[in-house]
Amino acid sequence: MSKTTTKDVRNLSDSEISEKIETLRKELFDLRFKQATRQLAKTHRFKEARTELAQLLTVSNERSRSNTSSS
Repeated sequence: MSKTTTKDVRNLSDSEISEKIETLRKELFDLRFKQATRQLAKTHRFKEARTELAQLLTVSNERSRSNTSSS
């Protein structure tokens, strides 16, 4: 996957962010499973996936907080 920036994430819709969050959570699960069975070759994907997931969750939380405060 290409490296995403926060600026790119902010341009996504709420549904796209939710889909990406779900995809990354599944990928992290698969990575942990492969590591436990010693089939994992690209260990650097852990850090990349966690960073991308954190960016998506941050933007998602910011949007939900701004929606609740404006209502």
